[in-house]
Formats: sequence, structure tokens, C-alpha cells
Amino acid sequence: DLVTDFCLNIGIRRQLDAFRDGFNGVFPMEKLHAFSPDELVTLICGDQYPNWSREDILNYTEPKQGYTKESPGFQRFVSVLCELNADERKAFVQFVTGCSSLPPGGLANLHPRLSVARKNETETSYPSVNTCYHYLKLPEYSSEEILRDRLLTATREKQFHFN
Repeated sequence: DLVTDFCLNIGIRRQLDAFRDGFNGVFPMEKLHAFSPDELVTLICGDQYPNWSREDILNYTEPKQGYTKESPGFQRFVSVLCELNADERKAFVQFVTGCSSLPPGGLANLHPRLSVARKNETETSYPSVNTCYHYLKLPEYSSEEILRDRLLTATREKQFHFN
């Protein structure tokens, strides 16, 4: 009990007080009761398992450098994103933005907007990103299956960063 009290209370009291004072300076603690615990987590940490619709992707993603909203390659990309499960969406967001969550409000509040540019390489190559600008460079793949495979491989890669 003494060790637990020290680790979770006495030993970190100064840090907790500093955190509380800093947080209170931004958002008064007495106002927090207006939010549920889940709402607070979303406000502070963003959407941990982002969800989006086809319309969200079309409205809040900017095709560039050879892609348009109507181009087959971009439409395949939209379809693949719509089919991702929660863990795959989270990995995609991490890959493209450098952060594992979207801001509250999802893609609509991502700034700068997610951009998808055509990467002039063969379909054996992988997507690459510029995370600072949320800029995905995507080769023109001939099928959704190939696009999905290359995209998920790129999102799982931890040792080598695709350029």
C-alpha cells in the first residue's frame, strides 16, 4: 500500500499539481462536469479509432498531381479506405499524418487537408508520404486488391520509411 501510494500519489504530487494548474489555465476544471469521460478523451486525444464515409473522403481529401475526384485511381483509393477496419484506419492515419488519431470532427478538421498525389512509378512500388503536409503519394494501381496490399504494407512498415 505504501509503494502504491508513493507511485500514484505522493511521489508524483508536484507533477500532478503542475498539470492541473496548467490545464486549469487553458480550461477551467469546474467546467469539466459538462462533459462525459468519453467526450473528454475525444476532446483531448482526438478520435482514437477514426471513422469516415465515402462522402467524408470525397469532401475532405484533395486529389493532386494527376488525380481528380473522378479518376479511377483516386476512386479505387476511396473504396479501399472505406473498407479498412478500425485498426487499419488508425494505422493509415498514423502513416499519413504522423499521429495515430484525427482531431475531433475527423477528416473535416484535419489541417492541412489530406492530399493524394499521383506517384509516377510502377504498381510494384509503395505509397509514400510527407506527414507534415498530410500528403500521400500514391502510384496508379490497376486494382483495389493491389492498392490495399501496398497501402497496408506501407502503413505497417516500422523500420524503413518509404519515400
